[in-house]
Amino acid sequence: MTAAAVPITRRTVLADALVGQRTLAKDLLLVVAGVTVVAALAQVEIPMWPVPITGQTLGVMLVSAALGFRRGVSAMVGYLALGLAGAPVFAGFTGSIAAIGKPSFGFIIGFIATAAVVGWLAERRWDRRPVLAVALFGLASLIPFAFGVPYMAAVLAALGTPVDLAGALSVGFLPFIVGGLVKWAIAAAALPAAWAGVRALDRSAD
Repeated sequence: MTAAAVPITRRTVLADALVGQRTLAKDLLLVVAGVTVVAALAQVEIPMWPVPITGQTLGVMLVSAALGFRRGVSAMVGYLALGLAGAPVFAGFTGSIAAIGKPSFGFIIGFIATAAVVGWLAERRWDRRPVLAVALFGLASLIPFAFGVPYMAAVLAALGTPVDLAGALSVGFLPFIVGGLVKWAIAAAALPAAWAGVRALDRSAD
């Protein structure tokens, strides 16, 4: 079922256009699918100290744009909760309450804020046009660092390896710039392309 069956309104996100009228069962399945996507991309990993490079941020951006505010945030909260409960959904197929003490955990907290911002703006059509999508996913790429870098610095200090601001940025931000640009470009291209496909299917169905 495509958008032909569901009027595309201001608040319609990609998942609604693809799966039709919303129901609780569909919402739950979409949230589970979102958790699965992020967990899978978390295993696309380049090990680094103190924080590895992973595909998680790309997953968060794609999932939250496709699902919208409530379902996107629910997926990220579910992802965090499953990982803390011991499910192997974090990078390296890890997961436990001990993740709270890892330098990378702040980034996972930041994914919830990222999902909120991306989902909210996607409901306002920012993911449908290339220029707005570039702005949306550029902003989304930065949000995890606002949480992750200070958290990382605090954990390192607690472990006896304090870093100043420059040091925190050198290990918690600069190594991620190239990968962040790639993920930004993928998301900014994928969502407008997906919407273009939905509109093309609608036209062919008329």
